[in-house]
Amino acid sequence: MTNEEYRFLALDQLRELKDIQATLLLEPSGRNTAPALTLAALCALEQGDDPILLITPADQTIQNQLAFGKAMQAALQIAQTGAIAILGITPSSPETGYGYIKAQAQGTQSGSGMVVERFVEKPDLATATQYLKEGSYYWNGGMFVLKASVWLAALKEFRPDILEVTTQAWQGKTSDASGDAVFIRPEKTLFNTIPSESIDYAVMEHCPGSRFAIQMVALDAGWNDLGAWDAVWQAGSPDAQGNVTRGDTLLNKTTNSLVYSSTRLVSAVGVDSLVIVETADAVLVVDRNNSQEVKAIVSRLEEEGREEKNLHRKVKRPWGWYDNLDEGERFKVKRIQVKPGASLSLQMHHHRAEHWIVVKGIAEITNGDQVITLSENQSTYIPQGQTHRLANPGKVPLEIIEVQSGSYLGEDDIVRFEDTYGRK
Repeated sequence: MTNEEYRFLALDQLRELKDIQATLLLEPSGRNTAPALTLAALCALEQGDDPILLITPADQTIQNQLAFGKAMQAALQIAQTGAIAILGITPSSPETGYGYIKAQAQGTQSGSGMVVERFVEKPDLATATQYLKEGSYYWNGGMFVLKASVWLAALKEFRPDILEVTTQAWQGKTSDASGDAVFIRPEKTLFNTIPSESIDYAVMEHCPGSRFAIQMVALDAGWNDLGAWDAVWQAGSPDAQGNVTRGDTLLNKTTNSLVYSSTRLVSAVGVDSLVIVETADAVLVVDRNNSQEVKAIVSRLEEEGREEKNLHRKVKRPWGWYDNLDEGERFKVKRIQVKPGASLSLQMHHHRAEHWIVVKGIAEITNGDQVITLSENQSTYIPQGQTHRLANPGKVPLEIIEVQSGSYLGEDDIVRFEDTYGRK
């Protein structure tokens, strides 16, 4: 499951695993995790059986793969009986950023889990400390194992409204392919009307004491959800001063901090327990202990209609990426990289002309009726309104500098005639 915008990025990452034949279910908008799981269950049941689903967030890291595998095997045994299995993370500190599961052991039989008594919201520090002392509370990492039919039955009982609209959106789905991958899209208008709800709120919190048995398997495997910058620091490899760094950084008298640089030198002097993140789009400085509060800044960006939340300087595309280097009135400069064997769409712009300069690799360029090949330090001009295409016939990435000029330079000024990736 992923968003429509991230389909090619997700596909590239899956292909790094080798020999993965993926079916990607693409959401047109974020409706939280309950509709996402419902789409997955409906898709799985269309294969003609009732498979067990493993539901896991993308933003996590597992340090002990062996322990994770053993816990998952125990969860699978539980799910095979028709019960719901949830993995509860053995807490290592009184964490206030996670929800908790209260569970009690029910025996020593192999494959038996702990009885889930209740789910509790993110606590304050005093309550989290008490949970740690009691020993029967576990972090809720959002990992579930259950049969597809069990999820749909539980959703029908607790949130039939979500099930009804999601099913309708699924019935109106479309699909297409990119190489060995399949993209499936639920009907957009219906999907956008589905109530936005999490798996926990929609179903799991109602299961203890109901006819839907739910058991927990304890997981102690060096888990971290990477949901906040403090978690990234915890998962890193600190130096002797407790600092975790990435990119071009210089630190002096700085301790217990995360310093992340993506485009330029970042220096820190005389600070402790800070998160400093520099990207081409923005710079973030936050006390590490308050890194969960970054969501308040995201909310402000939404309220003020700021573009930084959704538009980024460097943009991934199925054929590679582009980086907006500079722009002003009637001009924009981009650095573009095209993967070996890949090509952009055959396209045209109503309001701008483009100058292309090859800085690395070989470019095959369609410019109106002409097809030319350019190498490093060679250039060409694409007039406004001219049909054109950029392709990389070589074995190494192609890089060009593109200079746009015209009255309107928005990304929506594009008319596609042909596209390898099915875009319109």
